[in-house]
Amino acid sequence: MDAFFNFSFWGNTVKNWLMAAGTILVLFVVIRLFKHTVLKKIQALALHTASNFDDLLVAVLEKTLVPLAYILSVYAGVKILDTNAKADRVINGAAMVVITWAVVRLITSMIGFSFRRYMLHQPGETREKQGRGILMIFNIILWVVGFVFLIDNFGYNITTIITGLGVGGIAIALAAQAILGDLFSYLVIFFDKPFEIGDFIIVDDKMGSIEYIGIKTTRIRTLSGEQLICSNSKLTGSWVHNYKRMELRRVVFSFGITFQTPVEKVKAVPGWVKDIIVSREQTRFDRAHLLKFGESSLDFEVVYYVLSADYNIYMDIQQNINFEIMVRFEKEGVDFAYPARTLFLHHQPQNALQSEQRNGHSKL
Repeated sequence: MDAFFNFSFWGNTVKNWLMAAGTILVLFVVIRLFKHTVLKKIQALALHTASNFDDLLVAVLEKTLVPLAYILSVYAGVKILDTNAKADRVINGAAMVVITWAVVRLITSMIGFSFRRYMLHQPGETREKQGRGILMIFNIILWVVGFVFLIDNFGYNITTIITGLGVGGIAIALAAQAILGDLFSYLVIFFDKPFEIGDFIIVDDKMGSIEYIGIKTTRIRTLSGEQLICSNSKLTGSWVHNYKRMELRRVVFSFGITFQTPVEKVKAVPGWVKDIIVSREQTRFDRAHLLKFGESSLDFEVVYYVLSADYNIYMDIQQNINFEIMVRFEKEGVDFAYPARTLFLHHQPQNALQSEQRNGHSKL
């Protein structure tokens, strides 16, 4: 019997082969028992909870850690065998690849879970598409980092590679500076949300509704109908007036009446205007004052708020207020002023004019 166990083939005795196979078999059984007992109970508990974190835990255990445990079981069994240096390098390299894959997959799963939870509070199909694009960029970066880590652990000198990538990266960054700037501005727009699709904005002298937010450009539908394409870095670096988020609108308007208006009626004008504004729905009166004495009018300034961001509602309210003011002034006999001048002519007597003419001749 000892001769059988000590019989050697492929550089290992039968005893070593049996120990390796037994180790793998025992570990497989333990993992399978864990999967069909503990993992099943965790899955059952996860179905009765409102949290999504336990669902993530089950998915990570089932799709990442359990396959990793099977592979590491094989690795543990194989390490019992006596192998040459070349075989050791292959086995260790394979184990490193598997571990790196599992770690990167675990990190991407956590990031994906956090990102999906964030997207639950960002309704809209467009936001979801943008989120998937950003998540893909993060995943690519993580996998590239994992690949570089593997190359380093395989014994290759990555300093030269990183230096070359650094020099090339600087050259690419300089050549694509505008594109990279727009890409980072896209991330700023996505996370900070200064505006969203459907918002009406004004940037410098341009205005319109947001139609599309891309990685490099944002497209705006202007009031005149054409599509305005603007770089993301331009938008994040400018003053943006977002009227979609305006809760109410402050309105300031003025008018003038003639100087011939009696003082009693001049004093009553602010009260009349206040009554007209207060009687309107969706308005809040602020003030009405005689502002100044103009060149040809007594100028009044009125301030009130429209309790809606809708521009059409504001214009309808302002129009009705103007109509009511005209009706009230006509009823009270108050006239609106218009640019006018009064010319005063001074008449001199004939004998005074002749006297001035004689004085002028005598001086000559």
